[in-house]
Amino acid sequence: MNKTSQIAAALVNSGALKFGTFKLKSGQTSPLYIDLSCLLSSPKDFQCIVDFVADEVRDIVSFTKVDKLASIELKGALILPSVATKLNLPCLVVRKEAKKYGITGRIAGGEVRKGERILFIDDVVTDGKSKLEGINPLLQGGAIVETVLVVIDREQGGKQSLEKQGFKLHAVTALSELVKSLANNGRISEEKAETILSYIGKR
Repeated sequence: MNKTSQIAAALVNSGALKFGTFKLKSGQTSPLYIDLSCLLSSPKDFQCIVDFVADEVRDIVSFTKVDKLASIELKGALILPSVATKLNLPCLVVRKEAKKYGITGRIAGGEVRKGERILFIDDVVTDGKSKLEGINPLLQGGAIVETVLVVIDREQGGKQSLEKQGFKLHAVTALSELVKSLANNGRISEEKAETILSYIGKR
């Protein structure tokens, strides 16, 4: 199986890819939802996704300097430590809200140092807004963030939005590729595939 087919199988097998009617954080209604937290109950599928993300990070590191990896809680942060350990890179997690006790603030796992080059990782990108929520505290700490890596690009304007803000988006795979792979392998009906492809404007 190719990369996209393996990722598609991992998402379906773990229950991380769900079909129905879902309201996204962006406010949009979607015929599918991707919940990477389901990978925690399926170690083999979890490892599959981690391996592909790590491969993508290796590729990025081959042509640009990266001092640390970072993500925002919760979904991207679930795979972040495993990817970081595999590549022997330190990592940070950005909290959605500042912690008000103990080690306070929005950054967990260490400190952001001025001039550090950080690669930001997350699960999916839709319109790109939540990525900026995670990146801004890193920039405020003096870090340099040029690249955003996601497991899946939902192909709903996030890439273009982030590029307008000066970031480069890398995606391990795209939603249209996943859907076509699932249909070709009989994991979803052609009708369901057409519905999703039409929804993201790929038909």
